[in-house]
Amino acid sequence: MSQSDDDADAAFTHEKLLEAVENQLAEGAPAAAQATLNKLTLVGYERADSLDLMAQVLAFHINRMLEQDAPFDLEGYERSLRNLPDLPDKE
Repeated sequence: MSQSDDDADAAFTHEKLLEAVENQLAEGAPAAAQATLNKLTLVGYERADSLDLMAQVLAFHINRMLEQDAPFDLEGYERSLRNLPDLPDKE
């Protein structure tokens, strides 16, 4: 795979993660998604930057789920959202 293919894949993945976060916000589930966006906005983050951080948290938890072959840890995801702008550790 070429660098441009990798970049295109990364951009597509990021776009889908942002879409998933936007869907969570629109659906109001999990509630921590809207609370996190509100908190980040209050402390001065732009909406796009806030969504980017939230997408990074979602990616972290999807990767963890796949690596551990386990169900998605919604409680852990919500906890990580609440901890933003601190990103979860790459344990």
